[in-house]
This record gives sequence, structure tokens and C-alpha cells, in this order.
Amino acid sequence: MTGQPKTISTADYHTAGEPFRIVLGGVRPPQGATILDKRDDAIARLDDVRKLLTLEPRGHADMYGCFVTEPDDDGADLGLVFFHREGFSTACGHGSIAAAVWASTTGYAAPREDGTLVLDVPSGRVTCHLGDEGGHPSVRFVNIPSYLHAKDVKVSTTHGTTHADIAYGGAFYAMVEAGSLGQEVTPAHLPRLIALSAQIKADIVARHRLAGPEDDRVNGLYGVIFYDRLATEDGRIEERNVTVFADGQVDRSPCGSGTCARLATLHGRGQLGTGELVNRSIIDTVFTGRVAETTTLAGRPAIIPEVTGTAHLTGYSTFVVEAGDDLPLGFLLPTASADH
Repeated sequence: MTGQPKTISTADYHTAGEPFRIVLGGVRPPQGATILDKRDDAIARLDDVRKLLTLEPRGHADMYGCFVTEPDDDGADLGLVFFHREGFSTACGHGSIAAAVWASTTGYAAPREDGTLVLDVPSGRVTCHLGDEGGHPSVRFVNIPSYLHAKDVKVSTTHGTTHADIAYGGAFYAMVEAGSLGQEVTPAHLPRLIALSAQIKADIVARHRLAGPEDDRVNGLYGVIFYDRLATEDGRIEERNVTVFADGQVDRSPCGSGTCARLATLHGRGQLGTGELVNRSIIDTVFTGRVAETTTLAGRPAIIPEVTGTAHLTGYSTFVVEAGDDLPLGFLLPTASADH
């Protein structure tokens, strides 16, 4: 940690069960003209801080968080640079929800006259509509244009061959019906799903180049979403999903940007029009989503997705690195997985 501060303060939240650690102090925020430039700066300068806050013993294998920055311009209220145990992501819906709750309840950023907070994140500009859920803030975030990139992509695994849809919701996701591989989205099946996600990701990355439509720094396959269809009625779809991202990290929430990619897929396949997607997580927490409007992005048919959820404060922390600590950046044990 040469040159880095010895104490770092954070506020910790969970969004539908998924952790989110907001850096409050002890670190010079990422610098740059745009939020993508700030992400580049964080990659170059703050990777040690990312490791300290996400890895054991100060974090855990599935920790997520962000650095708070200045927005690109007066059109937004704050900027966010997201991080997890493997690196710096371009989109994070659950983090956007948590950051909006934090900023509005602490007074860091006052909502605008229309009750919104606008965030600059690496994938683009996200508008958060603040509501009320039993006296606690709820957030309906309007994401960047999202689209179905490819459908019915053949993938091979040790559990057989299946097909994946690939969609963009601020990051690229591959979506696979769990039942097509003899699995279910349940905690008991999670080790197998983690192992299968690595196989699916390797297969797709080897054969498909995925780059953002506006900036190729938004690239690669971010995660694999396994889903079970639970119900379809009156234009409403209910599913249960789990997103495995990075190198086996598991999203406890229904995944905000993944829900946007899922909405784009369902709409692109003609399965969802103006109805609602009720998206349940592997721990049965819920995001609801809908297609707010249709648009185009770089010549592709696209949608503007909206996702609603909330976040709760879990605590404040001051992390310390003592002189002589032989684990200043933490450590990561291999994720247990079983392919059987």
C-alpha cells in the first residue's frame, strides 16, 4: 500500500441482499474529464484500494462497491466508479440504487425538483426516480439504451449443449435457461451453476467479440445469467435468476443491469411488450422492470429499461492498514464449485 492512506471510511448497504460499499473518505477520488476516464484512473491508481476493500479480511469474495466522483457536467448530480473482487465494472444497477438511497438520505446530493437524482456511470447516464416504500426510499432507475445483441447462440458445456441469448444493459450478459442444462436457480444448484458459467463464458468469449456501441472500453462478457420461468400471464412475466460474473462472483440480488439486459432480450424476442418483468433472485428478493420506451442505438433496435428496487444501510466502517501488516491488500481463496 505504498503511497496509499492508512484509513479508509465507507458506508455499507445491501440492495436486495447484494452488498455495496461506498467509499466516503481516505482516498483521492478518481480523476478525469469523463466518468470513463475516471474509471481508467481508478484502474491505474486505485486497484490496491479496490483489493483492500473487497478481499478478505476486510471484505469477502462477493463484495461490491464504488468510488464517488464529480459528474461529467451539470446534467448529473454525482458520478460512480464501480468495483468488485476482480476489477472495475462499467454498469451496476444494484449499486446505482444503493448510491441514490445514500445520496438522498445523507444529503450528499439533493433530489431535483422532479424527485430525481442523475448519476454518471461508466456505461452512461442513469436517472433515478426516488419514491417511498413504507417510509423508506425506493428507487426506479432509468438505464441507458439496452439491446438484444444475439439470440440462440450455441454453447457447449460438460452438461450438454444449450443456447444463450446475449444482450447489453450497460454490460454484456449471456442468458441461459437453467433447465436446459438440467439445473434450477436454487442455492443447492449454485456450485454447478458457477462452474457452468465459467464454461459458457469461455465458449462465448472465444467466438464472439463484444464491444460497447459507443466506446470500446465497455467490452467483454461481464456475466452469465441463469433463469427459470415462473409464470407468464396478462403480459406479465415472472422469473428467478442468478447472475455469475467476474471469476465466479455471485449476485445475491436479481442484478440491476442484468435485469435491463433481460428486458431487452424478452422485448427483442417478442415475449414482453408493455408488461412488467418480476425478477426474483436466488434468495427470492425482487426487482421489477419494464420497457419504458423503444429507441435505437448505433443502428440497432433498443429499449429504455426501468428497474425498481431499494437498498438498506448495514453500517459504517473505518478500515485500517497497520504498519507491518503482511496482508495489506487482502487475499482471495478459490471459489468452491462442483461440476457434477
